[in-house]
Amino acid sequence: MSLRMRKRVTARLPEDLLKAARRKAAAEARTLTSRIEGGLRTILNDSAKLPKKKRILPRISKAGGALMPGVDLADASTLQEADDLDYVRRMPLRMIVPRG
Repeated sequence: MSLRMRKRVTARLPEDLLKAARRKAAAEARTLTSRIEGGLRTILNDSAKLPKKKRILPRISKAGGALMPGVDLADASTLQEADDLDYVRRMPLRMIVPRG
């Protein structure tokens, strides 16, 4: 890459990250710019090699949306009883059977 193609960029980095990057660059006798450029190239090359994830769509209900047979929305006590029975069905068995 020629020097004419380079562009200045301002990036805001945490101070501890910048210090560590400068130390790493100095230990390798490289410039900070070359370390950042190398890191960006690695990230971009690695992401290009990753396989595309298959898109997972949510399941779609095929229900018609009508009430179950025998359900009367005007009868609150029957609705409460059905809700209670459903709750009991979902309870673990050890909670239903008393110890004695």
